[in-house]
Amino acid sequence: MRRTLVPHPDPHWFGQIEAVLFDFGGVLIDSPLEAFARYELAHGLPEGFIRQVNATNHLDNAWARFERSELTFDQFCDQFAAETEAAGARVDARAVFDLLTGELRASMVEALRRLRPYFWTGLLTNNFVVPVAGPGHQEVASLFDVVVASADLGVRKPEARFYELACRQLGVEPSRAVFLDDLGVNLSPARRMGMTTIKVVDPRAAIDELAIVVGLPLA
Repeated sequence: MRRTLVPHPDPHWFGQIEAVLFDFGGVLIDSPLEAFARYELAHGLPEGFIRQVNATNHLDNAWARFERSELTFDQFCDQFAAETEAAGARVDARAVFDLLTGELRASMVEALRRLRPYFWTGLLTNNFVVPVAGPGHQEVASLFDVVVASADLGVRKPEARFYELACRQLGVEPSRAVFLDDLGVNLSPARRMGMTTIKVVDPRAAIDELAIVVGLPLA
């Protein structure tokens, strides 16, 4: 059953935003790039090596295909190992996955809780059939009206259909949504659709920016 929103607490706020959409990794939890960096440091790889591999053929490489559930975990590990080996160093995908359970960002979760009574909320995540959830992740996921997950749908960010499905499930036009993600490549198609976008580099700065967009104190 669709929940009931309460009126915005500021009677003078006339913003057009009806929904707030969050990425998971890099927004609500620590970025997977931090896990990549730890693996690179531990194995003597150049800084940014794994990210560079994932940026190559980024719509159809091993990582992208796994997030669309086109590969089993074993198939993904084999293809990813081949891609990294071709780039100069073989990476053990299983060891990387062991590092992916990022810690929740308490300030971002608090912002979500504060805006939730007044706005529809959506979680837009490129995820995997292999669970990597850490402590408290499921509780945070329960705060969202919809969870749009690539492994379930067979589409992923930055494919336009992914954002269209999210807006359709929430019943809002893209122009009435704000989307937070830590990757510019994921924000660009959302912005072209008419969404307000916020790139999360410094979580505190992103929360301040979001507070202005939704007209609420979030910190």
